[in-house]
Amino acid sequence: MVRGVAGRSLPLAALLALAVVQVEAAGPSFPCNKTFSGSIEERICRDAGLSALDLHLAEVYAAAERKADNEHPPFLRAEQRGWIKGRNDCWKSKDVRLCVEDAYRLRITELQARYRLVEALGPFRFACDGSAANELVVTHFRTDPPSLIAERGDETSLMRQVPTGSGTRYEGRNESFWEHQGEATVVWGWQATPMHCVRKP
Repeated sequence: MVRGVAGRSLPLAALLALAVVQVEAAGPSFPCNKTFSGSIEERICRDAGLSALDLHLAEVYAAAERKADNEHPPFLRAEQRGWIKGRNDCWKSKDVRLCVEDAYRLRITELQARYRLVEALGPFRFACDGSAANELVVTHFRTDPPSLIAERGDETSLMRQVPTGSGTRYEGRNESFWEHQGEATVVWGWQATPMHCVRKP
């Protein structure tokens, strides 16, 4: 982790700003002379911001790999290969650069949260729809943007903070968590009915 003044962690935006000035010489984490013309890898090599994100992800992935050393089953590497394939599918997107950038930012956040590579707050327990048995467990992480991991039964969802007019809202793949003054509106699953959840003491 890069440290700033007085040993404090630099936010991702500041980290990228520092990294960009060195990217032309350093490049991304992979050899650019082995990329194919028109490929996503070639685009990353030509883009200082994307190269900086690639270097940052390589650092975060290495830290996650150390934490996952005793993971059973060992799925981190296989998952990373799947992520690379998904990133490379960004050529299908209308805004290719935005797709690649968002893929990197989401993966960095996911690894930092899942492997506890950044400061965590919680866990906090919520009783949903008036039932103590219908419990949601939420842990917040100081990623950029802020994120949380919510657990409900044997299901888990990673969500990132999104702008909202009031309270704090997080969105995942098919879930959302909107908290205000100790109460939360939670959607768990595609087109699921919103639940009303109250934080337990």
